[in-house]
Amino acid sequence: MPPRARRRLWKRLGIPADYARTRHMPLQRVARSLVSAGPAADDGKPVRLTPRAAAAWRRMRAAAAADDVNLLPLSGYRSLARQTRIIRQKLRAGQAIADILRLVAAPGCSEHHTGRAIDIGSPDNQQLDEDFAMTAEFRWLRKHAARFGFRLSYPRGNRHHIGYEPWHWCWRA
Repeated sequence: MPPRARRRLWKRLGIPADYARTRHMPLQRVARSLVSAGPAADDGKPVRLTPRAAAAWRRMRAAAAADDVNLLPLSGYRSLARQTRIIRQKLRAGQAIADILRLVAAPGCSEHHTGRAIDIGSPDNQQLDEDFAMTAEFRWLRKHAARFGFRLSYPRGNRHHIGYEPWHWCWRA
């Protein structure tokens, strides 16, 4: 998204112009090539990732399965338009933009735009909530995800001031 268009969009949404700088949220490059990493556990729609992130996800999921741990894909790539719709939906529901930005990155700053971020659930927890941290799947990820290039993007007390997201993992080449 060109800088001028981003500034206009952020202004319409009420996102502070200095958001990226003050929250240490880099502007993310939008993925150009995406492949299916499998169906989303909740709605069956394809979870799309970049080819290399999808391959790493498949290797990690197979390794977890070998340990009797079932990692479920919930969401992957998210367009700028989808990120904007999520924020607008929350604004229409009466949420303040400051509260929304504690849980949702501004359009242009979401790791989901890159096609390398995946939200992961378990058979017992397919919600995007902190309870995922109590599952065997999360414990397995904490121990093994780095081996496959994935890291937890938003641990407790992260410098981005995004709430704790134990389900959100991003692949780094």
